Amino acid sequence: MKKGVSKRYSDTELEKFKKIILQKIEIAEKDLSLLKDSYSNASSNGTDDTYSSFKSFEEGSETLSKESNTMLAARQEKFIRDLKNALVRIENKTYGICRETGKLIAKKRLVLVPHATLSIEAKNKSK
Repeated sequence: MKKGVSKRYSDTELEKFKKIILQKIEIAEKDLSLLKDSYSNASSNGTDDTYSSFKSFEEGSETLSKESNTMLAARQEKFIRDLKNALVRIENKTYGICRETGKLIAKKRLVLVPHATLSIEAKNKSK
């Protein structure tokens, strides 16, 4: 049961969190771009004239690599979406308020996990 929110982070504090989130989005989008490039451009590695069993092995590992990069890219897309949702909460001035307890999430937690919507207390209860 949610308790009434009596306190929120100040506009100055929200602005600081916004800067952190925007930096993280920028880095995450660059990483996502690299991941997408790696699985869309992973074509010829110059093994055309090498031993055939080595070539099969390499194609197998290339497929595995593509699959893991695709999974990493999906996780990165979710991370970016979560960060953008955090920006919306900043605009609504609800950022940093635990969705379970209604209490402020610790600043240290928000710096480390800027897209957090649960306080440590609420997260531990949900385990």
